[in-house]
Amino acid sequence: MDQTSNSGPDERHFDIAQHWAMELTRRRSVTGTSGEVDFAEWLAHRLMESDCFGIRRDVWTFPVADGDARQCVAMLLRRGGRRTVILTGHYDTVSIDDYGDLSDLATEPQELAVAMRQRLANPTTAAAQRAESDLAANAFLPGRGLLDMKAGLAAGLSAIAALATEASGSGNVLFIAVPDEENGSAGARRAAQLLPEIALRHDLDIAAVINLDAIADDQEGHDGRVIALGTVGKLLPTALVIGTPAHSGFPFNGINAGALAAAIAARVEWAEELTETLSTGAGAPPSLLSLRDGKTSYDVTTPATAFAYFNVLTYRRTPIEVLTRFDALCAEALAQALGELRARAVGIAGTKDAPLLPGSIPIYNYEDVAAAARKRQPGNDTLMTEKARTLATQHLSLPESCRLMTEHAWRLSGLAGPAVVTGFGSVPYLSTQLSSRDNARHLRTVAVRAARHSEARYGCVVRCVDYFAGISDMSFFGEADEI
Repeated sequence: MDQTSNSGPDERHFDIAQHWAMELTRRRSVTGTSGEVDFAEWLAHRLMESDCFGIRRDVWTFPVADGDARQCVAMLLRRGGRRTVILTGHYDTVSIDDYGDLSDLATEPQELAVAMRQRLANPTTAAAQRAESDLAANAFLPGRGLLDMKAGLAAGLSAIAALATEASGSGNVLFIAVPDEENGSAGARRAAQLLPEIALRHDLDIAAVINLDAIADDQEGHDGRVIALGTVGKLLPTALVIGTPAHSGFPFNGINAGALAAAIAARVEWAEELTETLSTGAGAPPSLLSLRDGKTSYDVTTPATAFAYFNVLTYRRTPIEVLTRFDALCAEALAQALGELRARAVGIAGTKDAPLLPGSIPIYNYEDVAAAARKRQPGNDTLMTEKARTLATQHLSLPESCRLMTEHAWRLSGLAGPAVVTGFGSVPYLSTQLSSRDNARHLRTVAVRAARHSEARYGCVVRCVDYFAGISDMSFFGEADEI
């Protein structure tokens, strides 16, 4: 977190932002822990008792889902009229385990900074030297969740505090802090779902939503000083590979699912076909996030199944276009793998004794497999529904739940391997961008004006860019397509 202070009339607002940033960071809220559950009640209480937001504000919480103990926190500052801007961000963080023996200080920024400086007393790498320099110059403050994104929440609260002191003017601000961004965005999805109800209950006209998240910048800060007018999308294509298991002493009797999955992984990694190009250059290419076989214990049988999933970022492409391209890459990888295996088998065993490999390996989408299961036996639809409900109660990651669900549908379908079943392994984060509607055009104009104002007032360049480069909750607050 950059600690450069303002002066003059802005100093009080900087102090408020710094106070909230420190207080929010010190309260641990790691995803999936009791700290995430307890955070909402604590924050709502702190917002209600604080005297910096004036008297024209309401504070309340609402649950992520029935039976889910996690809560979203809302605070509405009324300043007249119906027009309302939403300031939102997440309060959950990733784990503190990577802090090692400094984990006790992970949420104590000042103490952590001192400890890190001691560790970096004799830096030997360029990264360590830069970190030591920033810490020594008091230009950076570490802490789990401080940048991502409790400082953003603090900045929003500081802005609300500033508006609360203005005697005149109209327009309302709705602050919403949500959990679960670091997992499945259950908080943001619930908040977006309830926005029409909230607007109706409080007589609001929601004009804009501002995500308070920070953009990563590993350099001098220039790339991070931006106002993003849209957000990148993220999809998680998956491939369940079904092979033909064989004793490893007789590998020609089967087809190794692990080997086929590895071929797919190698073909999809950094594939240009799944990399979108923008006017400003190429976006991030796809990358493998996980590859594992289906074996749960050691034996000398080749894997019957393997499962891989990939991170694919999108800007304009739809999920179906991404999946179509992914299927084509899988088909290409499988064809090449079969060709190489066939050539190796001939080289080892000769033409006469080489195994008879299939000419091709079919690729199904999950919907195809589920439809085959329903057609095979009417009761299979109920079995798949029950399986999905059971998986939903087991607190598994979404990719793992999808793997198990796909394997279950495959067994019920009666289809034969070798084969590959593709699909998506998580909630889709769709890309968003400002449309040509009047409100959207006005918001773009205001953003450009704010960027110029910041440069003139604070002496640092702030740019407007089309896309927020990180995966974020903003995917669920974008403009909806007209139907």
